[in-house]
Amino acid sequence: MVGTKMRTAIYPGSFDPVTNGHLDLIHRAARLFDRVIVAVACNESKEPLFSMEERQKMLKEATASLSNVETDTFTGLLVDYVDRRNGDAIIRGLRAVSDFEFEFQLALMNRKLNSRVETIFMMPKETYVFLSSKIVKEIARLGGNIECFVPANVRKELLEKFAKSSR
Repeated sequence: MVGTKMRTAIYPGSFDPVTNGHLDLIHRAARLFDRVIVAVACNESKEPLFSMEERQKMLKEATASLSNVETDTFTGLLVDYVDRRNGDAIIRGLRAVSDFEFEFQLALMNRKLNSRVETIFMMPKETYVFLSSKIVKEIARLGGNIECFVPANVRKELLEKFAKSSR
């Protein structure tokens, strides 16, 4: 198609680590957009278990089968990153009503900073509504089974990380 612009969505997050809930949204966004960039954000207020590079590597492995998905890292304002990557939309996941108020404020702020960029809210499958990286890390740290919550590569990384910290 001559003259047709490729539609790009940016899915930002901490992804510490990526869960099956995140992957559900990535797979669905990949069907809606020509290109999806899953961007690991540097969030100074959080103390991540994994480095940005480790998180990006896990995401890259978990999304390897999706030809229109790429991974990246960024610091600074999300709307600036979206501009640099020629993004059209920001994908945000909503698990529960409690997520909505904060996400709504962020979306309005981003719109004020850059009115060209849209925010699209997506809800995960009901199977993943309860799922969060924080809960997965806690279950893994306590020796629980996380097999149904994260892809195999992430499970391996979590188990190794907690095995090292218990030595």
